[in-house]
Amino acid sequence: MSTIFNALHELRFGPEREIMNEEPPAIPPPPSRGGDSLFHCGDPELDLHWLFNFMTSSEDVPRFKEVISVLDVRTLMWMASSLTSDCRYFMVIARNQYGSKSIQRLMGMSDDVDVFFFAAIMRLFLDVMTDKYASYVAIKGMRVFQQDKRELMYEHILRYALYLARDKHGYIALNEIITDLDDPYYRNQLLDIVANNALLLSNDAYGNFVVQHVLKLRDYRCTRNIADNLCGHCVELSFKKYGSYIVERLLEVGDSVMELVVMDLLACKREMLMKLARSEYGNFVVCNALELTEEILTADLFYDLVRKLKPYRHLLRRSPGSKIAAILDSMPTSQTS
Repeated sequence: MSTIFNALHELRFGPEREIMNEEPPAIPPPPSRGGDSLFHCGDPELDLHWLFNFMTSSEDVPRFKEVISVLDVRTLMWMASSLTSDCRYFMVIARNQYGSKSIQRLMGMSDDVDVFFFAAIMRLFLDVMTDKYASYVAIKGMRVFQQDKRELMYEHILRYALYLARDKHGYIALNEIITDLDDPYYRNQLLDIVANNALLLSNDAYGNFVVQHVLKLRDYRCTRNIADNLCGHCVELSFKKYGSYIVERLLEVGDSVMELVVMDLLACKREMLMKLARSEYGNFVVCNALELTEEILTADLFYDLVRKLKPYRHLLRRSPGSKIAAILDSMPTSQTS
């Protein structure tokens, strides 16, 4: 029991984020039927301690799933209300690896039960969404809640999307939501936020993973918007580990998107392009640009790159530019003069 006392003390006296002004649902009375008495001993404080230990113990995970599968709605509502009536208590359990899984098992069993979890998530939206384990509670909610509740959660996602995208755990939750979102309106709104802020996110330690994730979806409208917003910045991004991944994904799209990236490479000074070709991450971008422009027969772009790089091919024969040098050496002089 000391575990919950320590955790609650830390949460109670530590800094708190603003809690949204939403009244929690009324707490139903505890179940009184003999079969449900397992969850009520007559002392509310002991009930909460027991429930905490039952939901957060790795040994009780299989038993918890089995027990709740046979409970009636009234008992499930009592459990949900007990878990969510105190914000700090709810977060202590939701932040626990096994506690998060236990809460998720209770969600979707009944709309009357879900109303308690929905209210708790909305009151503590950022706290939930930026926690490693609690965020999966919100993600589960967006999968099982009724449409009206999901839409309210989507509105919050749009509002805080950039904050979440740049958070250590928030970006993972955001990527999960982007994958799951099947509402065309909210999906397009969210993709537009990512695309319109592509430069900011691409230069962020966590946000770049959101841009990469969105590009993997192969939504052409969004991909083109990302390319437009990164136009003029592809060279600087290519020097960075994760930025180079983004540029490479844009190259792989082909068509006019690839052309935008290659034009960025050609627009920089010859010395800068050579420096990029010799850099740890940029050499992959330049090599891919050469291979892809040759492969899809965009001859003008390919030969423009070759002509710009060939005077420096002797400097590229050592790794990491050796593969680029091999491509340049394979070209007849007559074709690149």
